[in-house]
Amino acid sequence: MTGVRIDKWLWAARFFKTRALAKKAIEGGKVHYNGARVKTSKTVEPGALIKVPQGWDLWEVEVLAVSDQRRGAPEARELYRETPESQARRESETEKRRLANQAMSAPQGRPDKKQRREIQRFQRQRPE
Repeated sequence: MTGVRIDKWLWAARFFKTRALAKKAIEGGKVHYNGARVKTSKTVEPGALIKVPQGWDLWEVEVLAVSDQRRGAPEARELYRETPESQARRESETEKRRLANQAMSAPQGRPDKKQRREIQRFQRQRPE
């Protein structure tokens, strides 16, 4: 296979759960192919560099193979290789998020009656 549509490839490589979600991300300008925004009909070829957002992370992958069939995750990982810079950036951002979440304290429990009234009073206030 020489080329396949980018929305099908992203779906087959398991970056998106459905082709509709892949199409929405592409049309929203979130996916970049060799540094440029693309349309859903763009043909993916081996050796291309694709930037794909996934949750909080931004994956930068090199296309190794093309496929239009969705297979298991181990087979899907053989379609691409993540760049070392992307992997290092994702790991550092994950560590930053983990440390930021540790700094935040969780609530002690459910609010009591007085606290509930204060919350409701606060929610009723209108910004001026």
